[in-house]
Amino acid sequence: MSVSLQQHLQRCRKVVYDMNFTYVDAWRQQHPQGKVVGCFPVYIPREVIHAAGMLPVGIYGGGLEIEIDRADARVQSFICSISRSTLELGMSHYLKNFDAMYFTSVCDVARNLSGVWERNFPSVLVEYIHFPQNMESKSSVPYYSGEMRGLCQNLERIGNVTITDEQLRHSIQVYNENRALHRQLTTFKQENPGKLDASELYLLQRAGACLPVEEHTAMLREVLDELPRREGKRRDRIRVVLEGAFCEQPPLELIEIIEEAGCDIVASDFALGLMWFLEDVPVQGNPLENLARSYLTQSDYSSVRHYGLKRRDYSLVEKVRRVKADGVLFCIAKFCEPALIDYVTHKNTLEREGIPLVNFEFEEKMGVFENIRMQVETFAESILLFA
Repeated sequence: MSVSLQQHLQRCRKVVYDMNFTYVDAWRQQHPQGKVVGCFPVYIPREVIHAAGMLPVGIYGGGLEIEIDRADARVQSFICSISRSTLELGMSHYLKNFDAMYFTSVCDVARNLSGVWERNFPSVLVEYIHFPQNMESKSSVPYYSGEMRGLCQNLERIGNVTITDEQLRHSIQVYNENRALHRQLTTFKQENPGKLDASELYLLQRAGACLPVEEHTAMLREVLDELPRREGKRRDRIRVVLEGAFCEQPPLELIEIIEEAGCDIVASDFALGLMWFLEDVPVQGNPLENLARSYLTQSDYSSVRHYGLKRRDYSLVEKVRRVKADGVLFCIAKFCEPALIDYVTHKNTLEREGIPLVNFEFEEKMGVFENIRMQVETFAESILLFA
């Protein structure tokens, strides 16, 4: 492995698990008047934040890095780990340098967390983004573009800036380039599973939630330039799609164990919001309407997005066929109602289509993986046995 690729991976790991957000402090030193906006999963229109000259930072909870203490006095213990540990980050002053927090309509917990945040941090701008729920309504594009126009106005107010259409078009182009590189990296993994581990792909992509987009794009270009020259590993594994980790992210050790147990993760919904659009967002025309229309017609399927007449279970089947996977691993965060509800439909459809599957739950502070390792090993061996 080349030295520079190793350095990129080491840096990504450091950034992803830096709960002190030292890279945010570094950005602030370079942009003394700049503002920092925390973005709760799954999807946030980061182009709007970028166009305001601000830094959008993905907030994916505290993982194993912090203990939950203060948050449990304000939210229930039977909700997902990411919501509890995100609130703990705020209550423990890890997010003291953030000027705004964005939440979206992914579930009831996220909706209520925005209200809890607003009450406990009155000096911070808190936005709850209402996405359109009826994908086929003629009012959906003007409704969502109006919602984003309100986001722009509030960012202009706290940043004392003006967001122009030209700045929005530039930001859309910048993020189009970044998402295109994400897609290239994912395709490389699918075509060369022995040259790039899923845990490495995860770190490279997840760092995009934290770093300035231009910096992350430059890094991905260097990585994609080096990867073809990397020596591949020959290994007897099945190809799997991992589903259910679109919001709360599994421990990195769990991703590593899944591959060690005999599976190449050739497609997943890790940090889905970073790769939300399947095609470039149009640059010409009204930028907010373009973002709204792309959300309605060009975004990836997910348990937290309604699709009108298009069923999510058949979108999953299409993905399995497209990446030539041998089966599906449902890796679902504990207490995640959207994923658990969808699992029933997904399971029934996959079984009708003859696609093998296995499911298990995880949480951020999970430290023992032997039961999951045994499940995955048995799953992989059963498929290899009858291959």
